Amino acid sequence: MSSVVNRFKNALLSLDNIKAREIILEVINQATPEAASVTIEELIYRSMSDIGEGWENDAVTLAQVYMSGRICETLMLDLFPEIGAESGKGPKMAITVLDDFHLLGKRIVKSILISNGFHLLDYGTTNVEQLVERVKKDGIQILLISVLMLPSALRIKELRKALTAAGLRPYIVVGGAPFRFDRNLYLEVGADATGAHAADAVGIVKGIISTETQWHSHN
Repeated sequence: MSSVVNRFKNALLSLDNIKAREIILEVINQATPEAASVTIEELIYRSMSDIGEGWENDAVTLAQVYMSGRICETLMLDLFPEIGAESGKGPKMAITVLDDFHLLGKRIVKSILISNGFHLLDYGTTNVEQLVERVKKDGIQILLISVLMLPSALRIKELRKALTAAGLRPYIVVGGAPFRFDRNLYLEVGADATGAHAADAVGIVKGIISTETQWHSHN
C-alpha cells in the first residue's frame, strides 16, 4: 500500500478529519509525485477496503468503520458541494441493505459513488415492504442493494415482483457474498446488474446512465 493511502487510512481510523482533508487536498493538488499517482476514488476505495479487512480480522471496530465512511462522505460533500445538489442531475438513486445488519459493503459503495460525484439516498437496513414504499415515494430509478446471506439475496426476487405489482421498474444493482459465489444469481432474482467489488458500482451506474438518454443528457 502506498504511503498516501496508508496515511489517509490512519487518519480515518484516528477519526482525524482535518488530516484526512489535508491528504485529499494533496491528491487534488498533486502536491507530491506519489499523490499524483492516486485518484480520490482509489484513495477512498483502497483505504475503506483495508479498514473493512481490519474489521473482519478484529483489528478495527465497527464504530471506526462507520465513522471512516462518514468522514469520507462529509469531506467529499464539503470539497465538492455540487455532489450534494439535487437539481435534477442524473438519476435518482438509493442504496440499502436488505434484511441484514452487515453495513460494511454498503458503506464502502456509498463512499466510492459519492467520491465520483453521484448523489444517493441511504435507506440503511430495510425489508421488502419498506423498500417498495420508499422507491415509490422517492421516485428511485437506480436501487443498489447489499446482502450478506443467501436468504436475503433470494428475497430480491420477491422485491422485484412487489415493485412490478406497484408499477415500478427501477434498475436493481446487487452486491455481496452470495453474488460473488454465484455470478448468475443476480439474474435469477431479477436484478439488472452485479459487481464483484465495491468499485464496480461506478462503472455499472455510468453504464446504466449511458443507456438512458433522459439521464445521460444531464450528466
